[in-house]
Amino acid sequence: MNDSMTPDAVSNEYVYQLDRQNVFHSWSSQGNLSPLVIAGGRGCKMWDYSGKEYLDFSSQLVNTNIGHQHPKVIAAIQAQAGELATVAPAHANLARGEAAKRILAHAPQGFEKVFFTNAGADANENAIRMARAYTGRDKILSAYRSYHGNTGAAIVATGDPRRVPNEFARGHAHFFNPYLYRSDFWASNEEEECERALMHLKRVIECEGPKSIAAILLESIPGTAGMLIPPKGYLEGVRRLADQHGILLILDEVMAGFGRTGRWFAFEHFNVKPDLIVFAKGVNSGYVPAGGVVVSEPICRHFDDHMFFGGLTYSGHPLAMAAIVATLDTMEAEGIVDNADRVGNGVLADGLKQIAEKHAIVGETRGVGVFHALELVSDRDSRAPLPAPAMAKIKGALIEKGLLPFVVENRIHVVPPCIVSEAEVEQGLSILDDVLSTAG
Repeated sequence: MNDSMTPDAVSNEYVYQLDRQNVFHSWSSQGNLSPLVIAGGRGCKMWDYSGKEYLDFSSQLVNTNIGHQHPKVIAAIQAQAGELATVAPAHANLARGEAAKRILAHAPQGFEKVFFTNAGADANENAIRMARAYTGRDKILSAYRSYHGNTGAAIVATGDPRRVPNEFARGHAHFFNPYLYRSDFWASNEEEECERALMHLKRVIECEGPKSIAAILLESIPGTAGMLIPPKGYLEGVRRLADQHGILLILDEVMAGFGRTGRWFAFEHFNVKPDLIVFAKGVNSGYVPAGGVVVSEPICRHFDDHMFFGGLTYSGHPLAMAAIVATLDTMEAEGIVDNADRVGNGVLADGLKQIAEKHAIVGETRGVGVFHALELVSDRDSRAPLPAPAMAKIKGALIEKGLLPFVVENRIHVVPPCIVSEAEVEQGLSILDDVLSTAG
């Protein structure tokens, strides 16, 4: 076999070597990689070329909400490819219009149009651009415990350390959002954490200059930062602070939206309505890259007679739009959001609580729907995070036993597809329990 030919029977080894010789990976030191080979998937299961099966408790990057290879979504993509594979965004297209219509049907009253992007990062970019144009202000406030994407303004809006080598965009400031388990406010309960976090944000707004701030950008429920459920009253308090100073509120629903929390949008768990909604990932389970911004009526009216200086070649790409239409229709028809609520807040949440009570290595479990995290510690009293080598060992053991985890820092994010069954949850929890038993 020469380098330009594939073998008659593709193997794990061939695909692994092909990747290592030719692919440059994201967020990685390239010389230290050992990527897992995946050949196919269906529902909540994936497998390699040897036939070894994995239960996907990561939803890849928390995006395959409808599971892998749903036949109705695959058929819709195939049909659209046969009819019209691509079209410029300036044209009207049936798939794009139908996708926007369906997204708006799940948005709160007062949202009027959808601007489509290629992913969550450029959706945040364009939401920021809209906020600046609408308000005539420049500054964006966002949380330290956040992730908003890897493009120019999105990565600077991001709070986690990946921001630091990439700080090339202007006009960003950060604040601490609530995280009671590791409170920055010396809080001992949820009420104190909420009150003090809001006071902190109020002071940041005052010190940054209220009339300079275009928007506050927040994940409704921070995901990559650890499934940080906002305390009761926090998002409502942020909304009040924003309104007090004429600041827009952008809620990033890229990871938490479209069924992940057992609701269509995560902010539905809270008494709050944003000015702009950012989405991607679960809107079509990542089958074809897509994201966007749901735009409220006042902002739409502004751009009726003001130029919007933004656009993308693949905005509203028909294959992605067909995938959105089929995904949202199927989620409704098959009760997938309700399943995420019932299973996620039932057997999954209950099982994780039992694991947390059983294993001293678990400092806390938290989450909603199929959006949970186990925070692992080396000592429960000090809450010292479990070190990276120990986390790597746990991750390796989970994969070896057939569970695909989403591991971030000292946390295992438990985020199976929204279609996950109770039996699959029990299978995954059993593997977690077994691995944690040997780890600590």
